Amino acid sequence: MSVIVHPLALLAGALEPLFADFATAAAIVVATVCVRALLHPLARAGARAEKARARLAPQTAELGKRHAADPERLRRALLELHTREGVSPTAGCLPMLVQLPVFFVMYRLFTAERVAGEPNGLLEDRLGAAPLGGVYADALADGGVFGPQGLVYLGLFAAIAAVAAWTCRRARAAARRAELPGAPGLARVLPLLSFGTLVTAAFVPLAAGIHLATTTAWTAAERALLHRERKTGSEAGGGR
Repeated sequence: MSVIVHPLALLAGALEPLFADFATAAAIVVATVCVRALLHPLARAGARAEKARARLAPQTAELGKRHAADPERLRRALLELHTREGVSPTAGCLPMLVQLPVFFVMYRLFTAERVAGEPNGLLEDRLGAAPLGGVYADALADGGVFGPQGLVYLGLFAAIAAVAAWTCRRARAAARRAELPGAPGLARVLPLLSFGTLVTAAFVPLAAGIHLATTTAWTAAERALLHRERKTGSEAGGGR
């Protein structure tokens, strides 16, 4: 991870004339956006696989009902369906598996106190009154919820909550449109999944919280863009 810390420190130095004491926080945002942009082709591949599975969902559900008492026959029928349609049931897994190590390294970068045996310099800087290596409990102990540090965290939590609420609303609408089996139950669980990042941000260092806020905002915007492209394509197909 040290090979990433040094470029980030250089980036923070380059941003300092523009952002002053906020330069390191800005560097975290810029670095996160750059990594997610590089991973965007994998996200597109995953979206294509998701679209293919959604297209086959009604047929899959019908096969499940027809062969509910014969799991082996159901397996063969599903395999035949996917082969006939040219869809791999695991097509969406590979893009996610490739991305996971990158996400893990980025997360560790903003949470590890030491990198290559040396103190993590990124966590020694501050965002306003709050140190990037501190956690929300430290802010509560130093001034409370509305103290100088607490206000920084409230701004972070508000940003994450706004993204989570938007994501939750879109996911609920998508589940209803798809008319998936168990969709009402799924819609009840989605708020917990969407707001999980908010809970996580309260317990990790502030640097990691900034990274989480940035990457979740990117994910929400990326999925909205890919969903819009899929909708436009399906409308064009219907017009033909």
